[in-house]
Amino acid sequence: MKGSWLHKGLMVLLASVVLAGCTSRPAPEAEQTSSLKVMFMDEGYFFQQYGDLFAMEKPNIEIEVVSTNSIYRDNPDGVTDYTKALEEFIEKEQPDVVMLNTESYEKMASEGKLAELDTLIERDKYDTESIYPALMEILKDKGGGKLYGLSPTFYGNAIFYNADLFAKYGIEVPHDGMTWQEILDTARRFPTDGDKDTRVYGFGTNYGMTMDQLASNIASTQGLKFINTDTMKVTLNTDSWKQAYKLAMDAMDSQAIYNPGDDMFQGGSMEDYYKSQLFMMGRMAMTVDGSYMLQSLKDAQNQVKDYQPFQLGAVAGPVDPADPETSRNIFFNDIFGIRANSPNADAAWEFIKFINGEKFAKVKSRTMNGGLLSRMNVTKEFNGMNLDVFYKLKPSLSNDRSEDYTKIPDAFNMEYYGILTREIQLAQDKKKSIDEALQTIESEAQALLDKAIKDEAAGKTSSDGSTAGEDGGAATSGESGAETGEATEVIVVE
Repeated sequence: MKGSWLHKGLMVLLASVVLAGCTSRPAPEAEQTSSLKVMFMDEGYFFQQYGDLFAMEKPNIEIEVVSTNSIYRDNPDGVTDYTKALEEFIEKEQPDVVMLNTESYEKMASEGKLAELDTLIERDKYDTESIYPALMEILKDKGGGKLYGLSPTFYGNAIFYNADLFAKYGIEVPHDGMTWQEILDTARRFPTDGDKDTRVYGFGTNYGMTMDQLASNIASTQGLKFINTDTMKVTLNTDSWKQAYKLAMDAMDSQAIYNPGDDMFQGGSMEDYYKSQLFMMGRMAMTVDGSYMLQSLKDAQNQVKDYQPFQLGAVAGPVDPADPETSRNIFFNDIFGIRANSPNADAAWEFIKFINGEKFAKVKSRTMNGGLLSRMNVTKEFNGMNLDVFYKLKPSLSNDRSEDYTKIPDAFNMEYYGILTREIQLAQDKKKSIDEALQTIESEAQALLDKAIKDEAAGKTSSDGSTAGEDGGAATSGESGAETGEATEVIVVE
Protein backbone atom coordinates (compact mmCIF):
# COMPACT_ATOMS: atom_id res chain seq x y z
CA MET A 1 0.00 0.00 0.00
CA LYS A 2 2.81 2.30 0.99
CA GLY A 3 4.61 1.46 -2.32
CA SER A 4 1.49 2.29 -4.29
CA TRP A 5 1.25 5.79 -2.77
CA LEU A 6 4.97 6.32 -3.37
CA HIS A 7 4.57 5.34 -7.02
CA LYS A 8 1.67 7.74 -7.48
CA GLY A 9 3.64 10.53 -5.82
CA LEU A 10 6.57 10.02 -8.15
CA MET A 11 4.27 10.09 -11.20
CA VAL A 12 2.70 13.40 -10.09
CA LEU A 13 6.13 14.89 -9.46
CA LEU A 14 7.38 13.75 -12.88
CA ALA A 15 4.31 15.18 -14.60
CA SER A 16 4.86 18.50 -12.83
CA VAL A 17 8.46 18.62 -14.02
CA VAL A 18 7.47 17.83 -17.60
CA LEU A 19 4.70 20.43 -17.52
CA ALA A 20 7.04 23.00 -16.07
CA GLY A 21 9.55 22.22 -18.83
CA CYS A 22 6.89 22.74 -21.50
CA THR A 23 5.59 25.99 -20.10
CA SER A 24 9.08 27.37 -19.68
CA ARG A 25 9.72 27.25 -23.46
CA PRO A 26 9.14 30.53 -25.35
CA ALA A 27 5.86 30.68 -27.30
CA PRO A 28 6.25 30.58 -31.10
CA GLU A 29 6.26 34.05 -32.62
CA ALA A 30 3.18 35.07 -34.59
CA GLU A 31 3.86 35.67 -38.27
CA GLN A 32 4.66 39.34 -38.65
CA THR A 33 2.19 41.48 -40.57
CA SER A 34 3.57 43.52 -43.44
CA SER A 35 2.06 45.94 -45.90
CA LEU A 36 2.33 46.13 -49.66
CA LYS A 37 1.36 48.89 -52.07
CA VAL A 38 0.49 47.59 -55.54
CA MET A 39 0.06 49.68 -58.67
CA PHE A 40 -2.80 48.42 -60.85
CA MET A 41 -5.42 49.80 -63.20
CA ASP A 42 -8.42 49.21 -60.93
CA GLU A 43 -8.73 48.12 -57.30
CA GLY A 44 -11.79 45.89 -57.71
CA TYR A 45 -10.39 44.12 -60.73
CA PHE A 46 -7.06 43.62 -58.96
CA PHE A 47 -8.62 41.74 -56.06
CA GLN A 48 -10.80 39.73 -58.42
CA GLN A 49 -7.81 38.66 -60.52
CA TYR A 50 -4.99 38.48 -57.98
CA GLY A 51 -5.57 39.98 -54.55
CA ASP A 52 -8.20 37.66 -53.08
CA LEU A 53 -6.23 34.52 -53.91
CA PHE A 54 -3.02 36.02 -52.57
CA ALA A 55 -4.77 37.06 -49.33
CA MET A 56 -5.75 33.44 -48.73
CA GLU A 57 -2.16 32.34 -49.28
CA LYS A 58 -0.50 35.17 -47.33
CA PRO A 59 -3.07 36.65 -44.90
CA ASN A 60 -0.29 38.46 -43.02
CA ILE A 61 0.45 40.75 -45.99
CA GLU A 62 -1.97 43.65 -46.25
CA ILE A 63 -2.38 45.09 -49.74
CA GLU A 64 -3.18 48.66 -50.71
CA VAL A 65 -3.97 49.26 -54.40
CA VAL A 66 -3.06 52.54 -56.08
CA SER A 67 -5.07 52.79 -59.30
CA THR A 68 -3.55 54.13 -62.51
CA ASN A 69 -7.07 55.14 -63.54
CA SER A 70 -6.36 58.29 -61.57
CA ILE A 71 -3.96 59.35 -64.36
CA TYR A 72 -6.96 59.79 -66.65
CA ARG A 73 -9.21 61.09 -63.88
CA ASP A 74 -6.73 63.84 -63.07
CA ASN A 75 -6.38 64.75 -66.76
CA PRO A 76 -9.96 65.17 -68.02
CA ASP A 77 -8.75 66.83 -71.22
CA GLY A 78 -6.69 63.79 -72.16
CA VAL A 79 -3.19 62.44 -71.53
CA THR A 80 -0.80 63.68 -74.22
CA ASP A 81 2.31 62.09 -72.72
CA TYR A 82 1.42 58.88 -70.89
CA THR A 83 5.08 58.01 -70.27
CA LYS A 84 5.62 61.21 -68.33
CA ALA A 85 2.27 60.89 -66.53
CA LEU A 86 3.13 57.33 -65.46
CA GLU A 87 6.53 58.40 -64.15
CA GLU A 88 4.91 61.16 -62.10
CA PHE A 89 2.31 58.72 -60.77
CA ILE A 90 4.97 56.25 -59.58
CA GLU A 91 7.06 59.02 -58.05
CA LYS A 92 4.04 60.33 -56.15
CA GLU A 93 2.52 57.02 -55.00
CA GLN A 94 5.76 55.04 -54.41
CA PRO A 95 4.21 51.60 -55.05
CA ASP A 96 6.17 48.51 -54.03
CA VAL A 97 4.83 46.46 -56.96
CA VAL A 98 4.43 48.08 -60.37
CA MET A 99 2.33 46.69 -63.21
CA LEU A 100 3.80 47.54 -66.61
CA ASN A 101 3.55 46.80 -70.31
CA THR A 102 6.63 45.93 -72.34
CA GLU A 103 7.49 49.52 -73.24
CA SER A 104 7.31 50.92 -69.70
CA TYR A 105 9.06 47.80 -68.38
CA GLU A 106 11.98 48.32 -70.75
CA LYS A 107 12.23 52.01 -69.91
CA MET A 108 12.15 51.57 -66.13
CA ALA A 109 14.63 48.69 -66.28
CA SER A 110 17.09 50.71 -68.35
CA GLU A 111 16.83 53.60 -65.89
CA GLY A 112 17.54 51.43 -62.85
CA LYS A 113 14.05 51.92 -61.44
CA LEU A 114 13.27 48.20 -61.04
CA ALA A 115 14.77 45.61 -58.69
CA GLU A 116 16.60 42.72 -60.36
CA LEU A 117 14.77 39.40 -59.87
CA ASP A 118 17.53 37.00 -60.93
CA THR A 119 19.15 36.97 -57.49
CA LEU A 120 15.80 36.40 -55.75
CA ILE A 121 14.95 33.55 -58.12
CA GLU A 122 18.32 31.94 -57.44
CA ARG A 123 18.05 32.48 -53.68
CA ASP A 124 14.63 30.85 -53.41
CA LYS A 125 15.25 28.23 -56.10
CA TYR A 126 12.10 29.54 -57.77
CA ASP A 127 11.11 27.44 -60.79
CA THR A 128 10.98 29.41 -64.04
CA GLU A 129 11.56 26.44 -66.36
CA SER A 130 7.86 25.88 -67.02
CA ILE A 131 7.16 29.55 -67.81
CA TYR A 132 6.54 30.32 -71.51
CA PRO A 133 10.14 30.52 -72.86
CA ALA A 134 9.30 33.28 -75.33
CA LEU A 135 8.05 35.43 -72.46
CA MET A 136 11.27 34.94 -70.51
CA GLU A 137 13.25 35.79 -73.65
CA ILE A 138 11.29 39.02 -74.18
CA LEU A 139 11.61 40.11 -70.55
CA LYS A 140 15.36 39.47 -70.48
CA ASP A 141 15.84 41.17 -73.83
CA LYS A 142 13.93 44.25 -72.65
CA GLY A 143 15.87 44.14 -69.38
CA GLY A 144 19.25 44.26 -71.07
CA GLY A 145 19.95 40.60 -70.35
CA LYS A 146 18.55 40.61 -66.81
CA LEU A 147 15.10 39.85 -65.42
CA TYR A 148 13.19 42.67 -63.74
CA GLY A 149 9.64 41.37 -63.90
CA LEU A 150 7.33 38.42 -64.53
CA SER A 151 3.94 38.19 -66.19
CA PRO A 152 1.41 35.52 -65.12
CA THR A 153 -0.66 35.89 -68.29
CA PHE A 154 -0.44 37.03 -71.89
CA TYR A 155 -2.78 37.58 -74.82
CA GLY A 156 -2.50 36.03 -78.24
CA ASN A 157 -4.57 35.25 -81.31
CA ALA A 158 -5.05 32.10 -83.32
CA ILE A 159 -6.89 31.13 -86.50
CA PHE A 160 -10.00 29.25 -85.39
CA TYR A 161 -11.86 27.13 -87.91
CA ASN A 162 -15.00 25.02 -88.18
CA ALA A 163 -13.70 21.60 -89.21
CA ASP A 164 -17.21 20.39 -90.05
CA LEU A 165 -17.65 23.11 -92.71
CA PHE A 166 -14.27 22.29 -94.23
CA ALA A 167 -15.23 18.63 -94.42
CA LYS A 168 -18.67 19.41 -95.85
CA TYR A 169 -17.25 21.42 -98.75
CA GLY A 170 -14.14 19.28 -99.29
CA ILE A 171 -11.67 22.05 -98.51
CA GLU A 172 -8.29 21.42 -96.90
CA VAL A 173 -8.21 22.65 -93.30
CA PRO A 174 -5.91 25.56 -92.29
CA HIS A 175 -2.32 25.00 -91.21
CA ASP A 176 0.05 26.72 -88.78
CA GLY A 177 1.74 29.85 -90.04
CA MET A 178 -0.91 30.96 -92.54
CA THR A 179 -0.56 34.45 -94.02
CA TRP A 180 -3.52 36.74 -94.68
CA GLN A 181 -3.22 35.96 -98.38
CA GLU A 182 -3.66 32.25 -97.64
CA ILE A 183 -6.52 32.83 -95.20
CA LEU A 184 -8.50 34.97 -97.65
CA ASP A 185 -7.76 32.69 -100.61
CA THR A 186 -9.14 29.79 -98.54
CA ALA A 187 -12.20 31.84 -97.53
CA ARG A 188 -13.09 32.41 -101.19
CA ARG A 189 -13.41 28.66 -101.74
CA PHE A 190 -16.61 28.54 -99.67
CA PRO A 191 -19.99 29.10 -101.36
CA THR A 192 -21.57 32.56 -101.17
CA ASP A 193 -25.13 31.64 -102.14
CA GLY A 194 -28.10 31.63 -99.77
CA ASP A 195 -29.86 34.38 -97.83
CA LYS A 196 -28.26 36.36 -95.01
CA ASP A 197 -29.99 34.28 -92.33
CA THR A 198 -28.77 30.89 -93.52
CA ARG A 199 -25.67 31.23 -95.73
CA VAL A 200 -22.14 30.50 -94.55
CA TYR A 201 -19.11 32.79 -94.78
CA GLY A 202 -15.52 31.85 -95.44
CA PHE A 203 -14.06 34.35 -92.98
CA GLY A 204 -15.01 37.14 -90.64
CA THR A 205 -15.25 38.21 -87.05
CA ASN A 206 -18.26 37.83 -84.83
CA TYR A 207 -19.07 41.52 -85.24
CA GLY A 208 -18.26 41.68 -88.94
CA MET A 209 -15.47 43.49 -90.79
CA THR A 210 -15.36 46.51 -93.03
CA MET A 211 -12.81 46.72 -95.81
CA ASP A 212 -10.76 49.22 -93.80
CA GLN A 213 -10.80 47.01 -90.68
CA LEU A 214 -9.61 44.04 -92.71
CA ALA A 215 -6.83 46.07 -94.34
CA SER A 216 -5.75 47.39 -90.94
CA ASN A 217 -5.56 43.85 -89.56
CA ILE A 218 -3.42 42.78 -92.50
CA ALA A 219 -1.18 45.82 -92.03
CA SER A 220 -0.87 45.21 -88.29
CA THR A 221 0.32 41.64 -88.86
CA GLN A 222 3.00 43.01 -91.17
CA GLY A 223 4.05 45.77 -88.79
CA LEU A 224 2.86 48.64 -91.01
CA LYS A 225 2.20 52.02 -89.38
CA PHE A 226 0.06 54.78 -90.81
CA ILE A 227 2.21 57.46 -89.15
CA ASN A 228 5.92 57.51 -88.42
CA THR A 229 5.83 59.32 -85.09
CA ASP A 230 9.58 59.95 -85.13
CA THR A 231 9.20 62.16 -88.20
CA MET A 232 5.46 62.87 -87.85
CA LYS A 233 4.88 61.88 -91.46
CA VAL A 234 1.81 60.02 -92.71
CA THR A 235 2.96 56.81 -94.40
CA LEU A 236 -0.11 55.35 -96.11
CA ASN A 237 0.82 55.88 -99.77
CA THR A 238 3.31 53.00 -99.93
CA ASP A 239 3.45 49.73 -101.86
CA SER A 240 2.90 47.71 -98.66
CA TRP A 241 -0.23 49.62 -97.68
CA LYS A 242 -1.54 49.46 -101.25
CA GLN A 243 -1.10 45.68 -101.25
CA ALA A 244 -2.91 45.39 -97.91
CA TYR A 245 -5.88 47.41 -99.16
CA LYS A 246 -6.03 45.60 -102.49
CA LEU A 247 -6.01 42.25 -100.73
CA ALA A 248 -8.82 43.44 -98.46
CA MET A 249 -10.84 44.82 -101.38
CA ASP A 250 -10.57 41.59 -103.38
CA ALA A 251 -11.73 39.64 -100.35
CA MET A 252 -14.71 41.94 -99.73
CA ASP A 253 -15.67 41.87 -103.39
CA SER A 254 -15.79 38.06 -103.28
CA GLN A 255 -18.68 38.22 -100.78
CA ALA A 256 -16.89 35.56 -98.72
CA ILE A 257 -16.23 37.95 -95.80
CA TYR A 258 -18.91 38.54 -93.18
CA ASN A 259 -19.90 42.20 -92.97
CA PRO A 260 -23.38 42.69 -91.49
CA GLY A 261 -23.36 46.47 -91.88
CA ASP A 262 -26.45 47.92 -90.25
CA ASP A 263 -27.75 44.42 -89.43
CA MET A 264 -25.25 43.83 -86.63
CA PHE A 265 -26.48 42.91 -83.13
CA GLN A 266 -28.25 45.88 -81.53
CA GLY A 267 -29.25 44.41 -78.19
CA GLY A 268 -31.34 41.69 -76.57
CA SER A 269 -30.92 38.66 -74.34
CA MET A 270 -27.69 36.72 -73.93
CA GLU A 271 -29.16 34.01 -76.13
CA ASP A 272 -29.89 36.60 -78.83
CA TYR A 273 -26.32 37.86 -78.51
CA TYR A 274 -24.78 34.44 -79.01
CA LYS A 275 -27.09 33.71 -81.93
CA SER A 276 -25.75 36.83 -83.64
CA GLN A 277 -22.18 35.47 -83.48
CA LEU A 278 -21.92 33.53 -86.71
CA PHE A 279 -18.73 31.63 -86.00
CA MET A 280 -20.15 30.37 -82.71
CA MET A 281 -23.33 29.39 -84.51
CA GLY A 282 -21.45 27.28 -87.06
CA ARG A 283 -22.00 29.58 -90.04
CA MET A 284 -18.46 30.90 -90.49
CA ALA A 285 -15.54 28.76 -91.62
CA MET A 286 -12.69 30.79 -90.09
CA THR A 287 -12.03 33.66 -87.72
CA VAL A 288 -9.02 35.19 -86.02
CA ASP A 289 -9.55 35.72 -82.31
CA GLY A 290 -8.05 35.45 -78.85
CA SER A 291 -8.23 32.61 -76.34
CA TYR A 292 -11.42 34.08 -74.86
CA MET A 293 -13.18 32.66 -77.92
CA LEU A 294 -12.94 29.27 -76.17
CA GLN A 295 -14.74 30.65 -73.13
CA SER A 296 -17.39 32.28 -75.34
CA LEU A 297 -18.05 29.00 -77.15
CA LYS A 298 -18.43 27.21 -73.83
CA ASP A 299 -20.84 29.89 -72.58
CA ALA A 300 -22.86 29.75 -75.81
CA GLN A 301 -23.42 26.02 -75.36
CA ASN A 302 -25.01 26.77 -71.99
CA GLN A 303 -27.00 29.82 -73.09
CA VAL A 304 -28.45 28.86 -76.48
CA LYS A 305 -31.35 26.45 -76.56
CA ASP A 306 -30.74 23.44 -78.86
CA TYR A 307 -27.21 24.65 -79.58
CA GLN A 308 -25.54 22.65 -82.34
CA PRO A 309 -21.85 22.10 -81.49
CA PHE A 310 -19.23 21.62 -84.19
CA GLN A 311 -15.69 20.30 -84.42
CA LEU A 312 -13.43 23.22 -83.55
CA GLY A 313 -9.87 23.54 -84.83
CA ALA A 314 -7.17 26.17 -84.30
CA VAL A 315 -3.80 26.89 -85.90
CA ALA A 316 -1.07 29.44 -85.21
CA GLY A 317 -1.28 32.69 -87.13
CA PRO A 318 -1.76 34.85 -89.03
CA VAL A 319 1.90 35.61 -89.73
CA ASP A 320 3.94 38.13 -91.66
CA PRO A 321 5.31 36.28 -94.72
CA ALA A 322 8.63 38.06 -94.12
CA ASP A 323 8.85 36.65 -90.57
CA PRO A 324 6.71 33.48 -90.30
CA GLU A 325 8.09 32.33 -86.93
CA THR A 326 6.82 35.30 -84.91
CA SER A 327 3.57 37.13 -84.22
CA ARG A 328 2.82 40.79 -83.58
CA ASN A 329 -0.45 39.73 -81.95
CA ILE A 330 1.11 38.44 -78.72
CA PHE A 331 1.01 40.95 -75.88
CA PHE A 332 2.28 41.05 -72.31
CA ASN A 333 0.34 43.83 -70.61
CA ASP A 334 0.58 42.67 -66.98
CA ILE A 335 4.30 42.59 -66.18
CA PHE A 336 4.81 42.83 -62.44
CA GLY A 337 8.07 44.19 -61.08
CA ILE A 338 9.44 45.55 -57.80
CA ARG A 339 10.21 49.26 -57.63
CA ALA A 340 13.89 49.81 -56.92
CA ASN A 341 14.59 50.66 -53.26
CA SER A 342 11.14 49.52 -52.16
CA PRO A 343 11.06 49.15 -48.34
CA ASN A 344 8.74 46.15 -48.76
CA ALA A 345 10.73 44.26 -51.38
CA ASP A 346 10.38 40.91 -49.58
CA ALA A 347 6.59 41.14 -49.47
CA ALA A 348 6.57 42.32 -53.09
CA TRP A 349 8.58 39.27 -54.14
CA GLU A 350 6.19 36.97 -52.24
CA PHE A 351 3.33 38.47 -54.25
CA ILE A 352 5.12 38.13 -57.61
CA LYS A 353 6.18 34.57 -56.80
CA PHE A 354 2.64 33.57 -55.96
CA ILE A 355 0.81 35.03 -58.98
CA ASN A 356 3.40 33.49 -61.30
CA GLY A 357 3.35 30.11 -59.54
CA GLU A 358 1.62 26.81 -60.22
CA LYS A 359 -0.98 27.06 -57.44
CA PHE A 360 -2.28 30.36 -58.82
CA ALA A 361 -2.19 29.04 -62.40
CA LYS A 362 -4.24 25.95 -61.49
CA VAL A 363 -7.05 28.14 -60.17
CA LYS A 364 -6.98 30.50 -63.15
CA SER A 365 -6.90 27.65 -65.68
CA ARG A 366 -10.60 27.01 -65.08
CA THR A 367 -11.60 29.93 -67.32
CA MET A 368 -10.18 31.80 -70.30
CA ASN A 369 -11.38 35.24 -69.25
CA GLY A 370 -8.04 36.39 -67.88
CA GLY A 371 -5.83 35.53 -70.84
CA LEU A 372 -3.42 32.69 -71.45
CA LEU A 373 -1.27 31.38 -68.63
CA SER A 374 2.47 31.91 -68.82
CA ARG A 375 2.93 28.83 -66.61
CA MET A 376 2.75 26.16 -69.31
CA ASN A 377 2.76 22.92 -67.30
CA VAL A 378 -0.57 23.44 -65.54
CA THR A 379 -3.11 22.71 -68.26
CA LYS A 380 -2.88 21.67 -71.89
CA GLU A 381 -6.51 22.04 -72.92
CA PHE A 382 -9.68 24.00 -72.33
CA ASN A 383 -13.13 22.66 -73.15
CA GLY A 384 -11.57 20.01 -75.36
CA MET A 385 -9.25 22.36 -77.28
CA ASN A 386 -5.49 21.87 -77.12
CA LEU A 387 -3.86 25.15 -76.06
CA ASP A 388 -0.43 24.45 -77.58
CA VAL A 389 -1.41 26.51 -80.61
CA PHE A 390 -1.04 29.73 -78.60
CA TYR A 391 2.55 28.94 -77.65
CA LYS A 392 3.90 28.00 -81.10
CA LEU A 393 4.85 31.46 -82.37
CA LYS A 394 7.26 33.81 -80.66
CA PRO A 395 6.33 37.41 -79.86
CA SER A 396 7.89 39.80 -82.33
CA LEU A 397 10.89 41.64 -80.91
CA SER A 398 10.63 44.39 -83.54
CA ASN A 399 8.82 46.87 -81.31
CA ASP A 400 9.58 50.10 -83.15
CA ARG A 401 9.76 53.17 -80.94
CA SER A 402 7.83 55.07 -83.60
CA GLU A 403 4.73 53.26 -82.27
CA ASP A 404 4.31 56.13 -79.82
CA TYR A 405 0.88 57.15 -81.06
CA THR A 406 0.28 59.13 -77.87
CA LYS A 407 2.29 61.89 -79.58
CA ILE A 408 -0.48 62.34 -82.15
CA PRO A 409 -2.78 65.25 -81.21
CA ASP A 410 -6.38 64.35 -80.40
CA ALA A 411 -7.57 66.95 -82.88
CA PHE A 412 -5.97 64.96 -85.70
CA ASN A 413 -7.57 61.67 -84.69
CA MET A 414 -11.03 63.18 -84.60
CA GLU A 415 -10.82 64.43 -88.21
CA TYR A 416 -8.57 61.79 -89.77
CA TYR A 417 -11.15 59.01 -89.71
CA GLY A 418 -13.56 61.14 -91.69
CA ILE A 419 -11.00 61.45 -94.49
CA LEU A 420 -10.15 57.74 -94.31
CA THR A 421 -13.78 56.58 -94.36
CA ARG A 422 -14.69 58.86 -97.28
CA GLU A 423 -11.80 57.81 -99.51
CA ILE A 424 -11.97 54.08 -98.77
CA GLN A 425 -15.70 54.10 -99.52
CA LEU A 426 -14.97 55.77 -102.87
CA ALA A 427 -12.44 53.02 -103.62
CA GLN A 428 -14.86 50.31 -102.56
CA ASP A 429 -17.54 51.84 -104.80
CA LYS A 430 -14.98 51.76 -107.68
CA LYS A 431 -15.10 55.54 -108.03
CA LYS A 432 -11.41 55.72 -107.22
CA SER A 433 -8.52 53.31 -107.36
CA ILE A 434 -6.79 52.20 -104.17
CA ASP A 435 -3.69 54.13 -105.28
CA GLU A 436 -5.67 57.34 -105.79
CA ALA A 437 -7.54 56.97 -102.49
CA LEU A 438 -4.39 56.39 -100.43
CA GLN A 439 -2.62 59.27 -102.14
CA THR A 440 -5.49 61.60 -101.23
CA ILE A 441 -5.66 60.30 -97.66
CA GLU A 442 -1.92 60.80 -97.15
CA SER A 443 -1.95 64.32 -98.62
CA GLU A 444 -4.97 65.56 -96.65
CA ALA A 445 -3.97 63.75 -93.47
CA GLN A 446 -0.45 65.23 -93.55
CA ALA A 447 -1.84 68.75 -93.81
CA LEU A 448 -4.23 67.97 -90.97
CA LEU A 449 -1.45 66.51 -88.81
CA ASP A 450 0.87 69.47 -89.40
CA LYS A 451 -1.87 71.87 -88.36
CA ALA A 452 -2.82 69.84 -85.28
CA ILE A 453 0.82 69.70 -84.13
CA LYS A 454 1.24 73.44 -84.68
CA ASP A 455 -1.99 74.25 -82.83
CA GLU A 456 -1.08 71.96 -79.93
CA ALA A 457 2.40 73.50 -79.66
CA ALA A 458 0.88 76.99 -79.69
CA GLY A 459 -1.51 75.95 -76.94
CA LYS A 460 1.36 74.66 -74.81
CA THR A 461 3.32 77.87 -75.36
CA SER A 462 0.44 80.05 -74.24
CA SER A 463 -0.41 77.90 -71.21
CA ASP A 464 3.06 77.17 -69.76
CA GLY A 465 5.41 79.66 -71.39
CA SER A 466 7.50 76.97 -73.09
CA THR A 467 8.57 77.25 -76.73
CA ALA A 468 7.75 74.90 -79.56
CA GLY A 469 10.39 73.31 -81.75
CA GLU A 470 11.06 74.57 -85.24
CA ASP A 471 8.98 71.83 -86.79
CA GLY A 472 5.96 72.70 -84.70
CA GLY A 473 6.48 69.56 -82.66
CA ALA A 474 6.59 68.91 -78.94
CA ALA A 475 7.44 71.68 -76.51
CA THR A 476 11.08 71.77 -75.57
CA SER A 477 11.37 73.51 -72.23
CA GLY A 478 10.90 71.67 -68.97
CA GLU A 479 10.27 68.32 -70.64
CA SER A 480 13.67 66.64 -70.07
CA GLY A 481 13.27 64.71 -73.31
CA ALA A 482 10.10 62.99 -72.12
CA GLU A 483 8.29 63.82 -75.34
CA THR A 484 10.71 61.67 -77.31
CA GLY A 485 10.63 58.76 -74.86
CA GLU A 486 8.92 55.46 -75.38
CA ALA A 487 5.20 55.03 -75.15
CA THR A 488 3.60 52.92 -72.48
CA GLU A 489 0.40 52.64 -74.46
CA VAL A 490 0.16 51.82 -78.14
CA ILE A 491 -3.00 52.76 -79.96
CA VAL A 492 -3.36 50.43 -82.93
CA VAL A 493 -5.68 51.74 -85.60
CA GLU A 494 -7.87 48.81 -86.52
